[in-house]
Amino acid sequence: MRGLGLERDLVDRTAYDHAVERFREMRIVLPTFAQLADPDRIPAATIAALDAVDPDAAAPANLFRSHWHNGADRRSRADVPQHVVLPSSLTGVQARIVVALGDRFPMIASHKVLAAYACLAPRVVTGQFDPTLHRAVWPSTGNYCRGGVAISRIMGCRGVAVLPEGMSRARFDWLERWVADPADIIRTPGTESNVKEIYDRCAVLAQDPENVIFNQFSEYPNHLVHRLVTGRALEQVFRSMRSAEPGLHLAAFVSATGSAGTIGAGSHLKEVFGSRIVAVEAAECPTMLHNGFGEHNIQGIGDKHIPLIHDVMRTDFVVGIPDRATDRLDVLFQTPVGLDHLARRRHVPAAVLAQLRSFGYSSICNVLAAIRTARYLDLGPEDVIVTVATDGAAMYDAERAASERRHFPDGFDAVAAGEAFGEHILGAGSAEILELTRPERERVFDLGYYTWVEQQGVTLDEFTVRRDPAFWDGLLDYLPAWDAMIDEMNARVGIRADG
Repeated sequence: MRGLGLERDLVDRTAYDHAVERFREMRIVLPTFAQLADPDRIPAATIAALDAVDPDAAAPANLFRSHWHNGADRRSRADVPQHVVLPSSLTGVQARIVVALGDRFPMIASHKVLAAYACLAPRVVTGQFDPTLHRAVWPSTGNYCRGGVAISRIMGCRGVAVLPEGMSRARFDWLERWVADPADIIRTPGTESNVKEIYDRCAVLAQDPENVIFNQFSEYPNHLVHRLVTGRALEQVFRSMRSAEPGLHLAAFVSATGSAGTIGAGSHLKEVFGSRIVAVEAAECPTMLHNGFGEHNIQGIGDKHIPLIHDVMRTDFVVGIPDRATDRLDVLFQTPVGLDHLARRRHVPAAVLAQLRSFGYSSICNVLAAIRTARYLDLGPEDVIVTVATDGAAMYDAERAASERRHFPDGFDAVAAGEAFGEHILGAGSAEILELTRPERERVFDLGYYTWVEQQGVTLDEFTVRRDPAFWDGLLDYLPAWDAMIDEMNARVGIRADG
């Protein structure tokens, strides 16, 4: 399954030696997956050296910030991953909804940089990617391609972003600053839902042997890094809460599927705490819910297909969230009128309101799905649901004015703020929630056949083996193997991370 990111033996000695020379020249040291899962394992000298490094710089040292323990300034380190516990005054439910904040990550202010590192590093240390020859192609509907371009630049190779032309202006602004050549930004037709168009363009690019496609929807390291790193980060957040309140119970982990990388954290939490896994998709494109299709504006969650790396048979619920809700709540959460309503009428604490700037479209989507899940399961004050804020509101600032005009044609005032809150939070029911029985899991699993076997060339055996939980658990063996190879490459490069 080499083409899916699964290799733990040296494939090409020449490519490996080229990578060692390039890394020595550029003074690059790679963090292990174990260090990203537990930053206390990072040498103290390396951590100290980070003080002088801008978190937005294309600096090799920033690889050691690709974890959940960065502080609000994205420079300091937090003992417990940064998160916000949303009060019932904001959510309308008794359960604690806890949101880990992805905008603390370096360079792209999104946790997708972690997935990009996880996909490229194993290819380098196994000699499958030569940074002196190959171009890294990053198909994405948003943040993953930005993470890929950032990691590529740090590793001394050329990164190519492939994404729909209708994505947010901030994404393209960032890419234009970071790519080596404007031609390395490839715009495909459509918006969030147009994933196949990305695949089609990558198929053309793959005809050139110097292009290596890092398809986040089928790269198993994407799943593995979130099962290990994100899973343990969320475990630590919950344990910190339970240490103060021993009676708390982790009821569920909620995540928009997107590439199905982040939702891999749910497997870790289910193993440790027995919590449920809730997959989220746009109600306008109800692929898992109803075998459906459509267009929507919840940027960053991808759809119209089932990612190969989605462990469907462990998923417990599917929730559909309409983009009307995320668009309108973005206006509520990010404008003075909306924040005033939440403070004065809902009595949401100022400290919580300040954190809403960390909620982009998909983040709001995750929160709404958590609220609906809490209502469906009738959860109480001792129950906790954890989710993530993939990126912050800054990624959508350019679109907000147009969204406000579209959804509030008479202007966004105090009345409109109250209506938006009432409709989308207090009025959010459980109509678009599906509890996955065994037959429903099989149905969703089988939907992936058409994309991966018929269109993308995955063998039938590679596809069907994914039904077995033992397959997914067995993948964990790759992580220590890759860490050993990272350590060996670092030793050959001979550069100290604090040097």
